[in-house]
Amino acid sequence: MRKTIGIVAFIAAWLAGSLVCVHAQNADFHVVPLPKEVKATQAGNFELDKQTLIAYPSGDKELKRYAQLLADYIHEATGLKMTLTNMAVQRKCIKLSRSLKHKNAEAYHIRVNSEIVWLDGASAAGLFYAIQTFRKALPVGPTQSVVIPSTEVNDAPRFAYRGAHLDVSRHFVTPDSVCRFIDMLALHNINRLHWHITDDQGWRIEIKKYPRLTEIGSKRPETVIGHNTGRYDGIPHSGFYTQKDIRRIVDYAAGRHITIIPEIDLPGHMQAALAAYPELGCTGGPYEVWKMWGVSDHVLCAGNERTFTFIENVLAEVIKLFPSQYIHIGGDECPKTQWEKCPKCQQRIRDNHLEADGKHSAEERLQSYVIGRAEAFLKKHGRRIIGWDEILEGGLAPDATVMSWRGEGGGIEAARQGHDVIMTPNTYCYFDYYQSDQKELEPEAIGGYVPIERVYSYEPASPQLTPEEQRHILGVQANCWTEYMKTYRQVEYMELPRMAALSEVQWCAPEQKDFDAFIQRIQRLVGVYRLKGYNYAKVIYRVKKETKVDTAAHAIMVSLSTCDGAPVYYTLDGTTPTPQSARYERPIPIRQDAQLRAVAVRPGETTPEVAQTFHFNKATASPVSLETAPHRNYTFGGAQTLTDGVRATTTNYRNGEWLGFAGSDVVATVDLGKEQSVGRAELSYIVEKGDWIFAPRRIEVYGSTDGNNFSLLTAKDYPALTENDPNGLQSEQLSFPATSARYIKLHLVPEMKMPQRHPGAGSPAFIFLDEIGIF
Repeated sequence: MRKTIGIVAFIAAWLAGSLVCVHAQNADFHVVPLPKEVKATQAGNFELDKQTLIAYPSGDKELKRYAQLLADYIHEATGLKMTLTNMAVQRKCIKLSRSLKHKNAEAYHIRVNSEIVWLDGASAAGLFYAIQTFRKALPVGPTQSVVIPSTEVNDAPRFAYRGAHLDVSRHFVTPDSVCRFIDMLALHNINRLHWHITDDQGWRIEIKKYPRLTEIGSKRPETVIGHNTGRYDGIPHSGFYTQKDIRRIVDYAAGRHITIIPEIDLPGHMQAALAAYPELGCTGGPYEVWKMWGVSDHVLCAGNERTFTFIENVLAEVIKLFPSQYIHIGGDECPKTQWEKCPKCQQRIRDNHLEADGKHSAEERLQSYVIGRAEAFLKKHGRRIIGWDEILEGGLAPDATVMSWRGEGGGIEAARQGHDVIMTPNTYCYFDYYQSDQKELEPEAIGGYVPIERVYSYEPASPQLTPEEQRHILGVQANCWTEYMKTYRQVEYMELPRMAALSEVQWCAPEQKDFDAFIQRIQRLVGVYRLKGYNYAKVIYRVKKETKVDTAAHAIMVSLSTCDGAPVYYTLDGTTPTPQSARYERPIPIRQDAQLRAVAVRPGETTPEVAQTFHFNKATASPVSLETAPHRNYTFGGAQTLTDGVRATTTNYRNGEWLGFAGSDVVATVDLGKEQSVGRAELSYIVEKGDWIFAPRRIEVYGSTDGNNFSLLTAKDYPALTENDPNGLQSEQLSFPATSARYIKLHLVPEMKMPQRHPGAGSPAFIFLDEIGIF
């Protein structure tokens, strides 16, 4: 632990400008992502200093480039300048080769003894990852030498597809910043960049056959402020990539063994294209590049043959620019409202016998028809399609790969059908979601909550699949949608350090993963972030708070910790904590109303406060039993979440303060511990109609003295929500004549059929429930 604290303190001192040149530091191959095998040997340590040579085979231009890349990395991290040689040297050198025999082309081997450091790959890609591991093993800061411990490293990735997604349609990212993003991917052993370059809010790729796509479609006059408030900033936003830009970026990525997969999102998310070529829409326009977020109803007209000419011409230019095997064609969030009214689309449905089949509507089958024609064109040109999981609607194109984003269900279904799948579930892999539950300390985001712990916990090969079906899981990707990221610096903030957690999900075997060990290993990687000037989020350095209900002691036990063992100071009366406040030593029992505030203190730095207000009533810290299990994605702390003394203050239903239920009544029973007088029950719930979260239609409160025989104390019915009813945090108080009871049961009846106007019409809604209060 002292070593970790020392690393952090050294980096902080270095950044503050108080550098000193030390004589020797040690490398450590326990990097991120963690190699499969790091084995200490007895062959003697290697001393890296200014006399060290980097040797590559004579005449091998590619390995010469890698040798220079490694020399640049070493100089950047340590200040040591390396000399390159193409001579066959046997001592005091770092030797590069790609002679490793391994079935995985991305495998590599590192061997260190007192005379040589040998980096060997099964291919050029394998050698590149050996270099990345060596780079990350180095200490960060000026030094006269580095001790490389006598070690053997054997490594290969778990998944062949290790992706990261970047949306440049909502907010344009300059070519230089895209290259900086690519360097960030290389640092984390990520080998696919999914580049989202067209959408309703901006068309960002030059298509020579359709010049108005960028002349008109790349520009919007202004942008909505916040979450579709109806207010706009009045600031024009524009930008696109010339074909020359794209070739440069593709080459830059290829030099780092990263394949760029472009996305031309169709047939929805096309309003920017329609603004340029309105004849491609069902109404003929006029259209404008969309100034707000969300999903536009204006989509390509599937009944117009000119639409398919447009799709093929655009894709023809795209495949000349991008050599990737895959082309992403989107296929997501395509409203069918225009198609339902469009005579041409309805005629297309009749001509191709795309009638509703009981599982899919005629318009869903029309979407599948569009996707199928795009796939046929790409297949003719030797390419394959990837689409979001909505391409399952209407029947999946035969050779399509599914990118599953709406949870894991779409990916699981596709794998069972024998289709290849890339897992990108929003519940684990959406980096536009908040990474801290302290939203007030974070830049504005789209919503949701995906902390680094949750990213790290993801297991892509669902146990719901058979081993044969699991083989269709090609890999994992995290998505970064930029509606609320106005600058590239904010993209970095949302990506890092969650990208480090993603890299271990992508690279490491499940049995290797250990979050506590990962947090310790990430400290040296953070040194590289600082060295590169990356704008990483410092959430991991804040105080981590965990609460646990101790029903036997009738207390809320609060644990406080830091990733590097920095001391934590706290107060319980709402006053500002300082180093003179109580120092945290062991879990804190809370048995009455309290206002916890805590900070971590490091040399020259105090973290932002972690705060929590605890409210006590007769139910707090009492046992709770549920007759209905929460939805598997929203179980969090289990039933005791409902009596943990923490009242949710936001509708962020992924922050662990809520339990989510779907498809059946919710029945929760609280044991107050002894018979006592009660006269009121309170609870909180969420309404977020767009997320399928509705208010209960009926709440019943029962009391019992023995836990077996319950009497109805009160009940209340609620009208069905209308479109005009507000979303947000809701609370309910149900009073009843004072009665003596030990057990209180709450029975909530959900909205079992969402209204016709809703995308989930006819399906049951979620109920999200928070703290139960008994008074």
